[in-house]
Amino acid sequence: MAKFDKADIERRMQGAVEALKHDLSGLRTGRANIALLEPVHVEVYGAMMPLNQVATISAPEARMLSVQVWDKANVIPVEKGIAKANLGLNPMIDGQTIRLPLPDLTEERRKELAKLCGKYAENAKIAIRNVRRDGMEALKEDEKRKDISEDDRKRLEDEVQKSTDKFVAEADAAATAKEKEIMTQ
Repeated sequence: MAKFDKADIERRMQGAVEALKHDLSGLRTGRANIALLEPVHVEVYGAMMPLNQVATISAPEARMLSVQVWDKANVIPVEKGIAKANLGLNPMIDGQTIRLPLPDLTEERRKELAKLCGKYAENAKIAIRNVRRDGMEALKEDEKRKDISEDDRKRLEDEVQKSTDKFVAEADAAATAKEKEIMTQ
């Protein structure tokens, strides 16, 4: 049975691009985005929990995030969790709601975030190239076992390379768009 599976290769490459887009959505652009709080975990009920499991997060204004804590006893732990996440936000408690005004980004911080976009994109491209390598190795093994001919291997290697190029370009485009969004706010 052939080890090479083109659909699996493409699915894994698409996964790398989706992971990149998810990472980029968490970067602050100056506009309120609830994805900014995704990495926040809070210690409640004796365990660490994601913020979205103890509160409702919303963006009522362009420069404000609002965290509506469900249990009044968790307001202080949620505030501490947000502060500990080191997002550069200053939580303000208002009853069971925590307001997070987003400060303007400095030019220096914008450049740092733009560099981070590039780093995330490079990690995604490395993941895509690793999937490509796996596909190429599977094709060579299939040829060795006489499951496919040399011509088929070469044709399929070209297809894998085309997929690689497509997903690398997609990763670059996502990072470039995010960098532009960060630098033009």
